[in-house]
Amino acid sequence: MPLTTNADHLVKLSVMGQVTPPRYDTRSPYRISHEGAPRVLPGTGGIAYNVRIGDRVRGLVGDHVEPAVSAKNPDETANGGFNVLTCVGNEAIIASGEARGARGVVTGKHGGAEHVMIDFASDVLERLLVGDQILVKGFGTGLAIDGFPDVLCTNLDPTVLDRWVTEERNGKLVVPVARCAPAAVMGSGLGRDHVFRGDYDITLFDPGVVAEYGLDELRFGDFVAILDADASYGRHYYRGAVSVGIVVHGDSIIAGHGPGVTGLLTSRSGRIEPVLDPAANLADLLGVR
Repeated sequence: MPLTTNADHLVKLSVMGQVTPPRYDTRSPYRISHEGAPRVLPGTGGIAYNVRIGDRVRGLVGDHVEPAVSAKNPDETANGGFNVLTCVGNEAIIASGEARGARGVVTGKHGGAEHVMIDFASDVLERLLVGDQILVKGFGTGLAIDGFPDVLCTNLDPTVLDRWVTEERNGKLVVPVARCAPAAVMGSGLGRDHVFRGDYDITLFDPGVVAEYGLDELRFGDFVAILDADASYGRHYYRGAVSVGIVVHGDSIIAGHGPGVTGLLTSRSGRIEPVLDPAANLADLLGVR
């Protein structure tokens, strides 16, 4: 039975960003690994021509790599609106430059960098330039599922929810996820007072946990359940809670960092039942590859 939501009452607003360049600290390009080794690696920002949702996260020679296009509004306040009101699955339209009119889809948000990641077809990526303007039709903020008042929806386009979560069982939402991860390995992003922008990271430094949960198989765009984690009013450990998000950026060598997860659903009372499905990925769900 399809879920019913308040989608008909939500407001759709235009928000704007632009393709942002990669940036490095002016003092040093080095990143210090959790083992104390300095490395220089590609990182956040820019146009990733050969990294898109659906691709494997591990194995890339990079740190916090953002798939496809990284976008930001140069005005700090406007960028706040761009980050808060943009939702995963929203339509994005290039509004300037050679690729004007091309359409893509929002795939996540990266805290700290305060970027919004957007997937476009490979031929569109080739025509984009840093600084090109992107319009996003922000839709999904305030989304709620009828009968599940203790499940908070954040950063989620109603169309994605409709295609992704279609069943309830024994009073719980049945949510397909590619992988689960224990709250114990969650790092950067903990402690924020809300989850309407940004992400938090799955650290992959314990090989036993990585093997146990199959985390070396993570893909950009995977839906992932974080077990014993609540994000109702900020991310924290809470036994029995379940949070579900989407993998939005790549792995990291830095202590406390790893593949980033933008929150989509959370239930402190545990009214989310994650069900493993290797195809639980935004690229598969929307057929964008």
